[in-house]
Amino acid sequence: MNTLAKLSPDTRRNMIFMMLGGLLFWACLASLLPVLPAYVKDAGASDHEVGIVMRGFAIGLLLFRPKMGQLIDTRGRKAALLIGIVVAAIAPLLYALTTSTGMLLAIRIFHGLSIAAFTTSYSTLVADLAPAENRGELIGYMSLVNPIGMAIGPALGGYLHPLIGNQALFFVCSGLGVGSFLFSLMVQSTPVIAPPDTADNRPKLTAWHIVSHDRFRIPTFTMLSVGLAFGVLSVYLPLFVKQENFAMNVGLFYTMAAIASFMTRLVSGKASDKVGRGLFITVGLLCYMVSMIMLWAAQDVPTILAAGFIEGCGGGMLLPIMIALITDRCLAHERGRVYSLCIGGFDLGIFMAGPLVGFMAAWVGYRGLFAIAALVTLLATIVFITLSSKNLAYSLRFSLGKGRDLYALPKT
Repeated sequence: MNTLAKLSPDTRRNMIFMMLGGLLFWACLASLLPVLPAYVKDAGASDHEVGIVMRGFAIGLLLFRPKMGQLIDTRGRKAALLIGIVVAAIAPLLYALTTSTGMLLAIRIFHGLSIAAFTTSYSTLVADLAPAENRGELIGYMSLVNPIGMAIGPALGGYLHPLIGNQALFFVCSGLGVGSFLFSLMVQSTPVIAPPDTADNRPKLTAWHIVSHDRFRIPTFTMLSVGLAFGVLSVYLPLFVKQENFAMNVGLFYTMAAIASFMTRLVSGKASDKVGRGLFITVGLLCYMVSMIMLWAAQDVPTILAAGFIEGCGGGMLLPIMIALITDRCLAHERGRVYSLCIGGFDLGIFMAGPLVGFMAAWVGYRGLFAIAALVTLLATIVFITLSSKNLAYSLRFSLGKGRDLYALPKT
């Protein structure tokens, strides 16, 4: 935390307002998680339709994130940040106005714009503000708003819902969004202009150029693979627990994951500034794989909770360190577009988990799906270890913390 104290007063002020705004943003989103599926169900939707409506969020996320990345690079970081927060504040009020399944799906897709805009712009702003030598540490600290907000939100929503009902809770969620907007409005963002003499400065940085470039191809594939595993986990874990008659509140799995993610983010970012990003990404991937294997083999509640803790360690290491890695490899004026596509691989993986993996449940069962997820993360680990740098030897050294990142640009 000494790094925060050493920042300039303006930078420290910006980060404090961003963190406060981020906490309220994630609490705003997460407070709907315990109640929205039931609200859609009570509106007359079938179980299948409830699933479609809830997955509409991912559709919106995929549709809007590339556009938000372009907006961030061309119109500024703060504009996209505020767009995401405004959508997060408006969407709960729109849910309150309708019980039509079709309209709820449309609102859910619109709601996906909130994360597409906020997360990309938030990460970009942190990267802009963080000194290059402490980039991983500060990204790790600032990313704590996610596990904290995601822990506060469901608890708040679950507590208030029996007391005040759906409509009032929607207004509370909107109020959290308004608070986030007010804090974020205080953030000062300096426009980032592409230098005219930069070799990588092209009039249009296309999506294909980004995901096929040596600097970004493997990070994008890695995020896609982890997204697939996380998608299996988020969709099928509750069904698995119910099918196997485990006497547990499945929410405890996510509580354990949030605790582990918080603890890991406190230390891994700073360590990655000293040791390198590769080792922590490798360990994060292995944590995901071990967690999936434990769920596949689980015969009791303690094993499931331990799997949640290990999955949280993996996420707490992998996601912020991957953002730091991508930041190391891209220029300031392309961060929005690069983030939107590379980190967007995680979104795509989550979305694909249902149609690609879900149909296998009838043949392999829910346990088998976790085994498939373990194999996917094993493949991602192998690919990262062997292809993350310019050749096999450099890749092995980088991924095991024994060599520098050859794709990292000069620190700015």
